Amino acid sequence: MNARADLLALDADTLAALANRGLVKRAARELDSGAGASVSLDASGEVTAAFPDGSRAALPAGVPLEAGTCSCPAPGVCRHLVGLVLAYQAQSQAQTKAQPRPHSAPTPEPGAEAPAPPPEPELRWSPAEFDDAALLTAFGRPALAAARRAWERGVRVTVQRMDAAHPAPSVELPSCTVRFPVPRSLNFALSGATAARHGELVTLAVWAFRAADEDGTPSGSARTAGGPQRTDTGTATTTTDRARPTPETAPAAAVAALTEELLRTGTARTGPVLLAQLARVEAELAAASAHWPAAAAAELRVQLAAYADRDTRHDPDRVAELLVELRARLRAADRALALGTGESAVTQLRRTRLVALGCRVSAGRAGAERCTELYLAQPDAGIALVLRKQWAVPAGRAGTGAELAGRRLLGHSVRALAGSNLVSESVSRSAGRAVTVERGRIASTSVTPLGDAWASLPAPLLLSDAAARLRALGGRPPRPVRPRIEAENAHVLVVAEVGPLGYDPARQRLEAVLRDAAGTEVRLCAEHDVLCPGRIDALAAALESGTVSHVSGLLRPEAGRPVLDPLAVRTAAGLVHPDLAAETDPHPFAALPPAAADPLATALTAARTTLAELARTGLDTVLPHQLAPAAAQLRRTGLRTAAALLDALAADPSPDRWTDAALHLLTALDLHQEETRP
Repeated sequence: MNARADLLALDADTLAALANRGLVKRAARELDSGAGASVSLDASGEVTAAFPDGSRAALPAGVPLEAGTCSCPAPGVCRHLVGLVLAYQAQSQAQTKAQPRPHSAPTPEPGAEAPAPPPEPELRWSPAEFDDAALLTAFGRPALAAARRAWERGVRVTVQRMDAAHPAPSVELPSCTVRFPVPRSLNFALSGATAARHGELVTLAVWAFRAADEDGTPSGSARTAGGPQRTDTGTATTTTDRARPTPETAPAAAVAALTEELLRTGTARTGPVLLAQLARVEAELAAASAHWPAAAAAELRVQLAAYADRDTRHDPDRVAELLVELRARLRAADRALALGTGESAVTQLRRTRLVALGCRVSAGRAGAERCTELYLAQPDAGIALVLRKQWAVPAGRAGTGAELAGRRLLGHSVRALAGSNLVSESVSRSAGRAVTVERGRIASTSVTPLGDAWASLPAPLLLSDAAARLRALGGRPPRPVRPRIEAENAHVLVVAEVGPLGYDPARQRLEAVLRDAAGTEVRLCAEHDVLCPGRIDALAAALESGTVSHVSGLLRPEAGRPVLDPLAVRTAAGLVHPDLAAETDPHPFAALPPAAADPLATALTAARTTLAELARTGLDTVLPHQLAPAAAQLRRTGLRTAAALLDALAADPSPDRWTDAALHLLTALDLHQEETRP
């Protein structure tokens, strides 16, 4: 019987994902101390192990690790099954070393035929090699049926093929990331989902690889796979039906009617009746699994309620963006991308390790609430998630970040969680990558100090070249129709050098130039917030310590250059959380010179503000001269198409004309910010 190649391919990280890191470390210590198992391989490929404590474990060929058997009472994957794998790997390595090396081949005589070249290394493999028969054998008919239903609705996927930077091929699905760390093995595929959905999600990942290989989709590119059409063999292909969502469907028709009414009458006239209608539309969208417009409707409702309450959180520009988003998603050709239909609202994850990236404090939805957002990296999936918590603030208290730092969450303070490793079996993940931890199962959640976990994060969570990351994000769909992903731009930046600090008193913003490991200049920008009075001074002290190794934050392009909004700073003295810092004496700063004027950004921003004001006052009261100054400014900067759209709106102030102009302006402004500058 040949060696078990699948077991030999399992590394410590994959074993930790299949079991947990504590079991792997314990089994490794026992093996190193001589208390490991004695293993044997029979003709059928079954590996059996006998342990000094009397336990016996067995792992047949062609089954996952959790299907192995052990005589100990521990449920699931126990330390003996992990020890079986480690002992088998150690025995195979010892046998390989003990084999006699072949004698060196003699030098051929002149004119003699040269010896055959060494065998070529194994070619890269693709999960597309698995056919439906293999999937059926591995996961069963119910899993394939569930995957088929999801595939026929259309699934948003990102396929990452095997290469030097990605030794394990993977597929990012809306609900999780599926990896194939063991070549040509379905038994050790990792999804992070519970057993109830694992087979369905791995099947979707295999079909995504088939579709990507068939049409040559570049590795790392997001696309919609599946849809109404299928091949003769029953495996789905990429979406070819680009028809818009039919406006006759109840949620879409309700969104169109409500946004049209808001634009015609003006958001300033929104009353309780319209807010109730918006809440009902939000519920209908959520029931139809249209997750992205449902989230936009929820945010719009909060903004309109803030305006009615004269709350400073109201942002007219943001209201205009949300109206554009809701109407643009109805127009989009790619239904699965724009609406998020068919995606699970919540996915229960199996035992999951999360690495804290820092904390952000903001005002809650109600005036007497505060919100903490804990940004968490999921290393196995290579993505970031958000754990959000609303806090009630007692009357007379400011509810600053320093006060919230001591609040208890999952049995620990917010400050402790913001700098920790969290391992839990109680994590649920939404389609938008927000996570919750079930309160009834706190005992299954452990929190440990962060240590050096940032340095071992995989790319792109850990960034050594911020400019390369922004280039990789180029070519995405316009922001109003993208999936609404939480923490999509959260990263940890490797810092090679910290430049001088400066302060812009007009915008109350601290700025510094960081240089990453690739030599790229990244501008760090942090604005003063009354809820975080110690943010600026704590950040400045950390940056001036001279021992900064990493900065976590939210990365975005601005004027074609990478800008980082910091969440936490790692120094030799430990982790600094600016939003949770207490207020101290003001730090002296050098004043920043005024920013250079950008005529294109100025013209686009002014036109966007004009459209936001029209949305506030209502299109029924528009006068032609209201749009003339913004159109003239666009025309002077060469933006003739944008100016023509404003002219068309002035001639016909309808919701569709407003949407045309606003969508064009928002997309142009985003592309201008993303444009690479010298």
